[in-house]
Parts: sequence; C-alpha cells; structure tokens
Amino acid sequence: MAHIMIVDDDEDFGTAIATVLGHAGHQTQIVSDTGTAMTRLEQGCPDLVILDVMFPENASAGFELARAMRQQNDKLKDVPILMLTAVNAKFPLGFGSHDIDETWLPVSEFLEKPVDFDVLEQKVDALLAQRDSKVKPSDQDV
Repeated sequence: MAHIMIVDDDEDFGTAIATVLGHAGHQTQIVSDTGTAMTRLEQGCPDLVILDVMFPENASAGFELARAMRQQNDKLKDVPILMLTAVNAKFPLGFGSHDIDETWLPVSEFLEKPVDFDVLEQKVDALLAQRDSKVKPSDQDV
C-alpha cells in the first residue's frame, strides 16, 4: 500500500481519484491548495503526489509546487509527481509529456483531465514500481 497525496482544488474530482486509488489498495490524502500541500509534504513524505496545475489563487500554482519540490527540498526531490490537469482545455498551449524537463516542468508523468481511471491506475502503479526499484538497495550494498 502506498501513501498518495492528491493536490487538486476540485473536491469532487479529488474524491473520485481517492476512491479509485483506495479501491486499488492505496492510502490517499486530498489537499485543496498548494500552500497546505507544501506544509504537509514537509511534515511527511508521501510515496507519490498527484498534482493539478491550476488553482483559484494562481493558474500555475501546480507548476510552482513541482519546482519547489524538486529544487528547494532535498527530502521531496525524488517523490514521483503525476501532473493531472485540464490546463490544455483552459489554455490550449499543448502542454504534455514532451514538456517534462528537470527545470521547467519537473514531473514524472503528465495526464490530461478528464482521465480514464484505468489509465490513471496504470500510471500510478508504474510510477510506484519505478520508485521502489530506486529505493531498494542493490545486492552489492547488502
């Protein structure tokens, strides 16, 4: 079971994701703003963060939180981030996986809303498996 933080200002959508991932055996926490998310991230590191881009206080707050996690906090820099957003529906700029970059868009995966929940589960499982393979000590370290 993984601990997954969902950062999304849409309470209904966050609850739907939490329900789907809960049924898959994961523990979830929903946070509705990026300021609270950063505070909670600093208090306890989740196994994965699912992050929206646009928030009422700032249309690019999700981008900023991802950058802060990667560039300003050593404890959080390796936490997988799945960016799940409708930013392209509001601002048709074509953001996507091809924009993932260590500096500008430092996320692990990018999915657009609305999302197929089976695809979401597959992405979450893949990101957690990648994380687990990096965390486990190699045979040489034993």
